[in-house]
Amino acid sequence: MRKLRPDTVPQAVLVRNVFYRMVLPTDMVEQVTLYRAPTTAAEADAIAEWLDKRVSASINVRDRFLSGHQNDTVAETFAASRVLDPYDRETGNTMFGIVRYEERALDDPERAGGVLYDGLAVQRALAKRLPASERGLDHLHVPLLDRVLGTWGDHDGRWHKRVTVLGQPALISVPGLYEAPAKPEQYYKEKQKHALLSGDAPPREVLESEVEGDFLVADDSRTTDVVKGYVLQAIDYLETGEEFCDAEGCRLSNPHRQPGVIEAQLREPKFCPDHAHYE
Repeated sequence: MRKLRPDTVPQAVLVRNVFYRMVLPTDMVEQVTLYRAPTTAAEADAIAEWLDKRVSASINVRDRFLSGHQNDTVAETFAASRVLDPYDRETGNTMFGIVRYEERALDDPERAGGVLYDGLAVQRALAKRLPASERGLDHLHVPLLDRVLGTWGDHDGRWHKRVTVLGQPALISVPGLYEAPAKPEQYYKEKQKHALLSGDAPPREVLESEVEGDFLVADDSRTTDVVKGYVLQAIDYLETGEEFCDAEGCRLSNPHRQPGVIEAQLREPKFCPDHAHYE
């Protein structure tokens, strides 16, 4: 693993190709606050109920994290965090119209979409907005977000969509769950074929209905069950400081393709022997 510049986040380390994490001192997590994402298919209360049976920390649920910050500079932060070119490290467009768009998206999240944001910049911005008395590592905050997050890959010089940015707070991008892990190869072959025949790629929904294979689609009914494992990963990392599980199929593993996500999060057995205590 390769350390990034120290001005990104403390001891930031890239972990494979789906997750980004912050290396933090290990500590016992005594409380976890999960934030709703009401415009997504992820049900925070059901996730909290599932977690409550598996971890010793107290689990509570709050309303959408971004809803309480319409009047500060969050809109400007999101505008400055926009990825403008997949091959350009520089981000941001803080022109008046873009900031107004972000303000409207904070008020009405269903209007947001089609934009990729620098996940580390968003994480830093939200960390500053945690209650001062709740910033310790014994109280993990996990906002479920309706935005697509990404991180820059120094190894290949381009941005990559991510499911989660781990640390404090741990960010989970619900739309990233559908977009970051690669779909079956046939999906991309069909997309290319349609483009050659018609000159344009068909709508994603058309491809998803035509391609065989197990993968998640937008607003998938399985979203809540899959997100449960991602939140548990955030808790386990903050408590143990350990990397993602190397056992294929464990809910704490780090698959980078959709079939692997399905296998890890929805198939039996749920956990490897090392993490069976979470069962």
